[in-house]
Amino acid sequence: MNTTGTPATVFETHVSSLPLLARGKVRDIYAVDEQHMLIVTTDRLSAFDVIMPTPIPQKGVILTQVANFWFGLLEEVIPNHLSGKTLDGLPLSAEEKAGLQGRSIIVKRLQPLPVEAIVRGYLIGSGWKDYLQTGAVCGITLPAGLRMADRLPEPIFTPSTKAEVGTHDINISFGQMQQQIGAELAEQVRSVSLELYNRAAAYALKRGIIIADTKFEFGLDADGNLVLIDEILTPDSSRFWPADQYKPGISPPSFDKQFVRDYLETLDWGKTAPGPELPADIVDKTAAKYREVADRLTQ
Repeated sequence: MNTTGTPATVFETHVSSLPLLARGKVRDIYAVDEQHMLIVTTDRLSAFDVIMPTPIPQKGVILTQVANFWFGLLEEVIPNHLSGKTLDGLPLSAEEKAGLQGRSIIVKRLQPLPVEAIVRGYLIGSGWKDYLQTGAVCGITLPAGLRMADRLPEPIFTPSTKAEVGTHDINISFGQMQQQIGAELAEQVRSVSLELYNRAAAYALKRGIIIADTKFEFGLDADGNLVLIDEILTPDSSRFWPADQYKPGISPPSFDKQFVRDYLETLDWGKTAPGPELPADIVDKTAAKYREVADRLTQ
């Protein structure tokens, strides 16, 4: 197991006994057998679809903790990819097992859908930019006169393509999504995504957190059943705002990597690889934000 920085920081993993299937922006994925994969959440951070060279200590452990919490809370809505298997059944060295502990899951192998399911409850980010130009987000017309960060009349489903590492996701209309995966499956993905968001948003608000928007990913099992995969409702896949500091008209403070994006916007950097090194204070504050939102949600 190779680590970068302190022993508590993992930038990239190398598991000698398992074939590497993919190294994504944040996750390293290994084959366990024909039915299962090992997903390791590293401390890498990507912003503007570029992997930063500076890891955020314990970020992968926090993301795994938060995602597993939500998988458990929401499993009555839809099955998820967790297999229930542990690291104990894998041929790992003691060093490898220690490095994977707390940041890895063994999941069922599924056929991933080629779209990302994004639900927006508030008008921010690329949705805000679209609205300023067109009065709509992903083809969904919104009321006139909305301000940045306004709560939408009701949450909206705005799918996107699933980009390769180093490339950008592209927002698509629901009609385009129907053409890509079929009308019936698209309707199911939209319905489930909105229910997941509504349940999670209500839960989080009781703990002082607004979920402004979030991203879900789905796969199909061998029988064609829809299954929730990847990560869910983490600070990497969602915008989390402190409810007591929320005010429409401005970009609210956040518990997620928006803090890093805001810092990067101050630099003379073209948003292409390689990304700039992050200063220690940005790393420390980002790690603290991830820890705080995890504690608020899961304790």
